[in-house]
Amino acid sequence: MATAPELFEAAPEVGIRPMTEADVAQVFAIERASYQFPWSEGIFRDCLRVGYVCRVLAAGSRVIGYGVMSVGAGEAHVLNLCVADECRCRGLGRRMLVYLLERGAAAGMSEAFLEVRPSNTAAIRLYLAIGFEQVGMRRGYYQAAGGREDAAVLRLSLRGRRAARNIF
Repeated sequence: MATAPELFEAAPEVGIRPMTEADVAQVFAIERASYQFPWSEGIFRDCLRVGYVCRVLAAGSRVIGYGVMSVGAGEAHVLNLCVADECRCRGLGRRMLVYLLERGAAAGMSEAFLEVRPSNTAAIRLYLAIGFEQVGMRRGYYQAAGGREDAAVLRLSLRGRRAARNIF
């Protein structure tokens, strides 16, 4: 397997494209390597089947990250966002998040929401830097090694934001 520097030298262009059924195995491999309690392959397939906004970060034929978002009733909900460990700290998570938020704004959604583990400080830093604000807490939301972990609920207004240069 190529390391991150080798990957970017061999395929410098990282693009965002719709996730397909054929991508699910690579997406699940990233998910499983990143989380102690990962989503199943079936959950990703269900998200595709019901028409959620499912996108991958791709370097050539290799999936190196993904994002899943639902939209409806004026709200976008970022359900899952992850970048392969060896590709982190390169702005790719931010790029995917901005892309998803732009899709939500373009679809007429007025707000975006997400849940995050309070222990996921890197993700929280990203979300706060983008402009999300904590609006609540869901007690015992996530499965955890010692039982359950709370989720911080974050919100971002999408009103009047149509392009990345206007979102942030």
